[in-house]
Amino acid sequence: MPVRARTSRTIAVVAALCAALVATACGSANPAAEGPQRVHLVDPYGGDPAKEGDPQRGGTLVIGNDREIISFDPTRQNANLAALGVYDSLLKLMPDGSAQPYLAKSMSTSDDGTTWTLGLREGVRFSDGTPLDANAVVVNTQRHIDKAASPAHVYAMQIASMTAVDPLTVRFTLKAPLGDFPTVFAQPLSSGTLGMIISPAALTRYGDDIGNHPVGAGPFVLTSWVRDNKMELVRNPDYWQQGKPYLDGVEIRPLPDTDSRYTTMTNGDVDMINGGFNQELVRAFTNPDLRVYYGPGSGGVLNYFNVTKAPFDDPRMRAAAVAAMDPQALGASFFSNQLVAADSLFDGSTRWHTPAASDAYPRYDQARAKDLVAQYVASGGDPTFSYFTDRSSVPLGEFVQASMAAVGVTVHVQYFDLAQFAGNVLQAGDFQMASGLSAFDHPFPGAGRIVQTGGSVNYGKYSNPQVDTLLADAAATTDPDRRASDYQQVELAVNKDLPIQWLSRSYLSTITKPSVKGVDRYVTRDLYFAGMWKEQS
Repeated sequence: MPVRARTSRTIAVVAALCAALVATACGSANPAAEGPQRVHLVDPYGGDPAKEGDPQRGGTLVIGNDREIISFDPTRQNANLAALGVYDSLLKLMPDGSAQPYLAKSMSTSDDGTTWTLGLREGVRFSDGTPLDANAVVVNTQRHIDKAASPAHVYAMQIASMTAVDPLTVRFTLKAPLGDFPTVFAQPLSSGTLGMIISPAALTRYGDDIGNHPVGAGPFVLTSWVRDNKMELVRNPDYWQQGKPYLDGVEIRPLPDTDSRYTTMTNGDVDMINGGFNQELVRAFTNPDLRVYYGPGSGGVLNYFNVTKAPFDDPRMRAAAVAAMDPQALGASFFSNQLVAADSLFDGSTRWHTPAASDAYPRYDQARAKDLVAQYVASGGDPTFSYFTDRSSVPLGEFVQASMAAVGVTVHVQYFDLAQFAGNVLQAGDFQMASGLSAFDHPFPGAGRIVQTGGSVNYGKYSNPQVDTLLADAAATTDPDRRASDYQQVELAVNKDLPIQWLSRSYLSTITKPSVKGVDRYVTRDLYFAGMWKEQS
């Protein structure tokens, strides 16, 4: 960005911040933030089939995706919108947080979580004609055990033994009770899942190149993939759900630029976009010609404090940073005046949230922030720090810089390309404070990934033995009340320790033309394609 443009934007951000500070001091709302809150919960898990009419067959659903898909290999860390279209999932996460049979017929435990029996449906075949049987599940699960880099490796390693009891039954014996074991078979690909099963025959044929040649038992089959252009899926004629899928095919186009992605939607070039950012969601809510599916979920947009590096190894500076940043000004500078506020690990509508955690979280208080900074300096500390974020988040970097300058702290902001930011900055843990996004549908394993010692996205290196114990107990128990209590205690402990600054919930959305029906989704955007259809004109 040219220096003049960057300087102008910084001035604008500082102006917005000052306006918000003045309004707050006067006891009135920020004028820049006036107006209705348009972003709201709407059909987070999809539409109501009973209200959409009889499904029509035919047509191709064209989707604008926010990124190019990396791989169809479930043992490789990546996000893949098409994965459920090719594989389906053995189990499926439900709105109440449970994991229910989907491609599989049943999942049960006989001893409170140590031994689990997975029952498969008779007659299900992969698109290559081979059976999806107990041996296929064992072979696929073993891949996650063998591959340490698999996002599901940590869950697969909880298995002490697994046996194909008969062609339709797999018995898993775990090393310790795990009441949430079914969830592992219902997760999105990006979170790590044991539930997406590849044909063993295809694994033998393609080996480690299986990510480019997926063969599953889902509603569609991959027929063409021109990277950075489009991917084409066609109907699986031998799909296990009789009469489905309704669509002839699905086409996915990578459209990483947010404005371009939204424009293709309004121009009619695509039927659906996989929304990832606040800007397109805000615009979609004002467009009567579009249909929005959105739920804030838990986690969300956040700042990581590296608790192993000064100044944020001191809790006073973590509290000072949170108290210095006004959510109103944040909404004005970065979230189109449509901030979906967050102050805790779990969304307030879930049973895992406790109001005590919100009460423990610091509120915007500039005087308090200045006092905490002064205490830190008096004890010999240097409050100056660097803030790292990606190049698409320049307004966020400028907001952090301006907010901290207002309480006497100098912040050096550095911007990175997204790939470099994720790999070289966050995963390396080489930062003092950095932005992040970690949204999840279910607390297991979503919460643990963020705040458990060694969690896969615990980039700030936070560690609290009490939190680890509570997370382990929540995963182990089959008692939903005990699990909820554990997670509430986790949330409270995290907000007292403040390893994370909660900026907002996520804006992950599905935006469609009104003609698209049968949307069936997770809050984190993964789609179940079998029941989707297009209203023919």
